[in-house]
Amino acid sequence: MTSTSKIAIVTGAGSGIGKAAALALLKDGYRVVLAGRRPGPLAEVMALGGAPERSLALPTDVSDADSVKALFDATVSAFGRVDVLFNNAGVSAPGIPLEDLTLAQWKNVVDINLTGMFLCIQQAFRVMKAQTPGGGRIINNGSISATTPRPNSIAYTATKHGVKGLTKAASLDGRKYDIAVGQIDIGNAATEMAQRMATGILQANGEMAIEPLLDVKIVAQSVLYMANLPLEANVMFHTVMATKMPFAGRG
Repeated sequence: MTSTSKIAIVTGAGSGIGKAAALALLKDGYRVVLAGRRPGPLAEVMALGGAPERSLALPTDVSDADSVKALFDATVSAFGRVDVLFNNAGVSAPGIPLEDLTLAQWKNVVDINLTGMFLCIQQAFRVMKAQTPGGGRIINNGSISATTPRPNSIAYTATKHGVKGLTKAASLDGRKYDIAVGQIDIGNAATEMAQRMATGILQANGEMAIEPLLDVKIVAQSVLYMANLPLEANVMFHTVMATKMPFAGRG
């Protein structure tokens, strides 16, 4: 199956990494379903993609099971199947000491970053194992925080470590259905969420430092590479980051 006949769902598609990945997939010939909480940004990305016959914008709350099911049902209704899920939607909490984090702030991050990712995986399995030909690919956005935390990031770090467990378990459980599950860990992509890196961000030693950023289009190419692999091959963990960011030496 060529990319011109493949169908991809991208969550968190209205901005940042999701937007860049959706545009890269559209450029490569995919039919792409753009999912996100805000209809306006989804419509803007769809317009930028320049392929209205191959794209669909579906406002979705990934933390809500009924909303996620509706997303996959509408995709199958419109395009017949799901070949790729880029499980990208995510949020962070304020960068404050963990003892000051409220339960509501904690739950919001867990509901979207972890439960939301699980719900999307679950619906992708439901569709991919039943379609003909069967199988598909799921790419989870883990972040390099799935390996190493920043200061004052306990909710985000905990959920991204959890994503690594989701990736491993889903990869194992997907074998019998020809569902390949992998994870992309991204460091300092130049998005709205990462702009604070360019002005100075707290380091593990207590200092503030400006960190290099990576063009988000390069990240999108990594997503596209993973998406285009044949199902007999899987990149389980892929790290793409600004070369000079202080990641390997954190702490």
